[in-house]
Amino acid sequence: MRIQRKPVATLDRLDRHIIDILQRDGRISMTDLADQVGLTVTPCIDRVKRLEREGIITGYHASISPAALDAGLLVFVEVTISHKSDRSFDDFRREVLAIPHVMECHLVSGDFDYMVKARIREIGQYRNLLGDILLRLPGVTQTKSCVVMEEIKETMFIPAQK
Repeated sequence: MRIQRKPVATLDRLDRHIIDILQRDGRISMTDLADQVGLTVTPCIDRVKRLEREGIITGYHASISPAALDAGLLVFVEVTISHKSDRSFDDFRREVLAIPHVMECHLVSGDFDYMVKARIREIGQYRNLLGDILLRLPGVTQTKSCVVMEEIKETMFIPAQK
């Protein structure tokens, strides 16, 4: 099992402030960002570029309404695989990466091996996702699902300020 982690760079107060602002508004102009953090534009741009280069800022994304794309049903699926080996984890990982409806997949500790988060159109599509896709992945022996009835909070924001 390969878990790749980069060394964490030391972030100062300004780096953390920049990160907080960019998480809230990834389209902010560098001029406005510099004003908000108390820098001139060039040093602000240099900091943002360094944060990107070091892999701290990993991308900029648009937040989309799932319902607008016929993906209003959110499901979580606990997945158990039969053999716990590097190869079985690699085989599962490779296959699940190719499933477009899977938004997240995490190897976890506990009574099951993976937690899968998927967004789909409706309950009929859920049956297909579960029966025809997830249960056919390498090594899968059992699944347990939770269909979300109400989404209370979903965010990608990670507080950067200490």
